[in-house]
Amino acid sequence: MTAINAVMDLTRDGEVAVLTLNSPPVNALSAPVRDGLALGIAAAEADPAVKAIVLICAGRTFIAGADITEFGKPAVKSASLFDVQTAMEQSKKPIIAAIHGTALGGGLEVALTCHYRIAAASAKCGLPEVKLGLLPGAGGTQRLPRLVGPEIALDLVTSGRHVGAKEALKMGVFDEVVADDQLLPGAMAMARKAIAEKWPLRLARDVNDKVDAARPNAAKLFADFRAKNAKLLRGFEAPEANIQCIEAAVNLPFDEGIKVERALFVPLMQGLQSRAQRYVFFAERMAAKVEGLPADAQLLPVKSVGIIGAGTMGGGIAMNFLNVGIPVTIVEMKEEALSRGIGVIRKNYENTAAKGKLTAADVETRMGLLKGSLDLADLGQADLIIEAVFENMDIKKELFAKLDGVAKPGAILASNTSYLNVDEIAAATKRPGSVVGMHFFSPANVMRLLEVVNGAKTEPAVLATAMGIGKKIGKIAVVSGVCHGFIGNRMLSFRQQQAQKLILEGALPSDVDRVLYDFGFPMGPFQMSDLAGLDIGWNAATSKGETIRDRMCEAGMRGQKNGKGFYNYDAERNRTPSPETEKIILDYAAERGINRRSIDDDEILERCLLPMVNEGAKILEEKMAQRASDIDIVWLNGYGWPVYRGGPMFWADHYGLAKIVERLKHYGITPAPLLEKLAASGQTFTGQ
Repeated sequence: MTAINAVMDLTRDGEVAVLTLNSPPVNALSAPVRDGLALGIAAAEADPAVKAIVLICAGRTFIAGADITEFGKPAVKSASLFDVQTAMEQSKKPIIAAIHGTALGGGLEVALTCHYRIAAASAKCGLPEVKLGLLPGAGGTQRLPRLVGPEIALDLVTSGRHVGAKEALKMGVFDEVVADDQLLPGAMAMARKAIAEKWPLRLARDVNDKVDAARPNAAKLFADFRAKNAKLLRGFEAPEANIQCIEAAVNLPFDEGIKVERALFVPLMQGLQSRAQRYVFFAERMAAKVEGLPADAQLLPVKSVGIIGAGTMGGGIAMNFLNVGIPVTIVEMKEEALSRGIGVIRKNYENTAAKGKLTAADVETRMGLLKGSLDLADLGQADLIIEAVFENMDIKKELFAKLDGVAKPGAILASNTSYLNVDEIAAATKRPGSVVGMHFFSPANVMRLLEVVNGAKTEPAVLATAMGIGKKIGKIAVVSGVCHGFIGNRMLSFRQQQAQKLILEGALPSDVDRVLYDFGFPMGPFQMSDLAGLDIGWNAATSKGETIRDRMCEAGMRGQKNGKGFYNYDAERNRTPSPETEKIILDYAAERGINRRSIDDDEILERCLLPMVNEGAKILEEKMAQRASDIDIVWLNGYGWPVYRGGPMFWADHYGLAKIVERLKHYGITPAPLLEKLAASGQTFTGQ
């Protein structure tokens, strides 16, 4: 064995050279890795005894992608990825990529430059650069469509999805798939066969039959793809650049297509959207790190879960645990509610199976883990109990007092409250250290966010376990301190206040919704209210017409559920602004002597977003959030903040903190001390 450099070894087995890359943890394409690849290929090429080359990686994965930590930093002196690929393509000896784990981004682009590709059955590949606001910048957009065709390439580069080995083989990305423990023997056999049968040095860049076949109908192909995906890709710059690169692969020679790819890559790399998406990539990982937790904090076992409440939220929460094989006992007060809740869970799974994402056996396996009960005592052996009942403090305190007498010692007692004081709930028990907030977002089986609320007496092991179980069920968990509304809803309330004021002062609900939709939210606050139901939490017996919502509900307006709300809805739920609601708003404003005026889009945006940023600063100052990036993760995953804007605190940094201070004062809002301090010193919330 010859050490090429610190991360690359070369061994020779007869006529086959084996280049083994070992750069933990994921063999990312750092400068030493690129140098190792270039030097290794050169060494194998220079050895006259070598007739074929196998490239394989040590550790848990093939090259998992670029070294993201190098992005945006001055270039270091090393071989470029282009240099490596040129050397591979100019090799006079067949190079076989042996792939296990994941070959993603630049890792797949390296593999695509090899002459042949063999993969372990569990391997996955993909070009996920679009998720970082980028495009594959090392020929991926030109080589991939030549192997798989432009239709498949469009899907892969605009979604960034990972493809399993079996699917990749069918597409034409891989040439052979073998059992996981046969990867190196399989690669060696392929190399020896290539030598014996004198296989051609097949380069993806020269495979043109699929792009040639697509060229006559290319205009329609790309127009249809853009139209079909317009809603999904709205606001993002990178998907369109990826599409243009695939167009170039179809319509231009390879070398010209590479020039297009490079010309589009650089502006994306330097642009704010990619900076935002790369920031989010690291922010998600940072959120899992809980400051102040003892290094020896042990996770408590969670082998069974109890859930109180079989409504929409409780049922959705239950599905998260059933999905990962954890048995759930769900408790309701009445048989009708229990049966309905379990029926909804089954129906959700059956709908998923109908789409081909689960088998009928999967559905029965998950439902087999679910037990319904009308008796709280049946939760006595659960390791984790989550209440998902009505948002009322007296009800929750009474329930937790009962749980205190039912739950086994050491069980975690969690509240799904979205606003209420977790410490007050914990005080209803004799074990406040076992109580934690676990705020799921509706629909709980879909939404990625989990706010984990750390009470004043929550034990470190309980907090660590809540965070760990969040990860296990596929959530992005973020720690919050105890305050009204925690992180997300606390900030949301200030946006809602301003939205209500704006429609009284002169804007219409459709104006506010349009501005926030154009900013990148999936919908504005008034459309969201209609979707949720205007009558949630409203009581006809106590309503006094003191708010716009009171008057709308008194007039029989419930939102989408009955087709009348801030908008009128037809049978297909197409919406048009409601003249009836507009009259209610105008009458309400007139009664209170409000002189309505024209309000432009800039004011609407600032008044909706800047108070949120201001409250975020207070949350940081009060240490209710660990870091500004955690606030951003909450808003990105729970409230539809557009990922290409990086979250409210990242966005604020680039909008300008000094400008935000000035505009808040202009609108009569007192800036948070931390916001003023950072603005005055030229600092930022996120360091970006």
